[in-house]
Amino acid sequence: MTDQLDADGRLRHLLTLEGLPRATLCALLERADGFAGGADARGALAGSAVCTLFFEPSTRTRLSFQRASQRLGADVLGFDAATSSTTKGETARDTLKNIEAMGVRGFVVRHSIDGEVADLAAAANPGTALVNAGDGRSAHPTQGLLDMLTLRQALGEDFSPRRFLIVGDLRHSRVARSDLHALRTLGAGEIRVCGPAALLPADATLEGCIVSHDLDAALDGVDAVMMLRLQRERMEEGLVASLDDYHRDYGLTRERLRRASPAAVVLHPGPMNRGVEITDEVADGAQSLVLRQVANGVAVRMAVLEALLA
Repeated sequence: MTDQLDADGRLRHLLTLEGLPRATLCALLERADGFAGGADARGALAGSAVCTLFFEPSTRTRLSFQRASQRLGADVLGFDAATSSTTKGETARDTLKNIEAMGVRGFVVRHSIDGEVADLAAAANPGTALVNAGDGRSAHPTQGLLDMLTLRQALGEDFSPRRFLIVGDLRHSRVARSDLHALRTLGAGEIRVCGPAALLPADATLEGCIVSHDLDAALDGVDAVMMLRLQRERMEEGLVASLDDYHRDYGLTRERLRRASPAAVVLHPGPMNRGVEITDEVADGAQSLVLRQVANGVAVRMAVLEALLA
């Protein structure tokens, strides 16, 4: 993989949270917390251009990167794969190089293929920075960062006495992988994961985690519950019997949430399948931090773009 850091330890690209030094991760979170609190960011990227190069659909990630770029004073170029020359056979690399030739040096890239963003970073010119906005099932580093910022705001900076639970389709989730890397780096006291056996990875992804298939038991005493979206194609693949069965066994309800710590918080990266992995009562309840995650997404992406491009 392309090295994310230069010889001086500064960020060149943000491709994954795996292996990212704790000091770098914490510095991004602290800067993001400042932006979330209203720190002045005007003009930090004046004269720069950022292209949101998305080869997959997105709402929250794309718009929050655009909003972050605007708040930093950068020009924003939107890219729609459906109406671009990629429909004529142009490769992602050629698309990047052509936009780069227009003077753009910041790219936010989402792609369906694992490792594609790192390959594009390797092909980029010196001085061009790429941010992985989600590639395949590998990584979604800014989602991991905004989740950590949200958890730090709610639970404090010391994760060592805390118990965290991630629920759902971890096998196919780039969000879960980034969250796990970040939680380990930040010294989480206990990481639990829960889901159907068919939706849990068989590789080293869950190393050091407490694995369960019983959501009621997994919820006991946890400080944070991080729900994952059930991708409906898993039903077509035969990995989930039915949405009703999944909700019965792994849906977070108000009654189930009572098993967690009384002050436990609930996160979800969105989009939510209400009535499947989470009920309305929980998604809209007092313990839900879903909308704070969205707000923090802008602040985190501001911190990342500033670190890469300012």
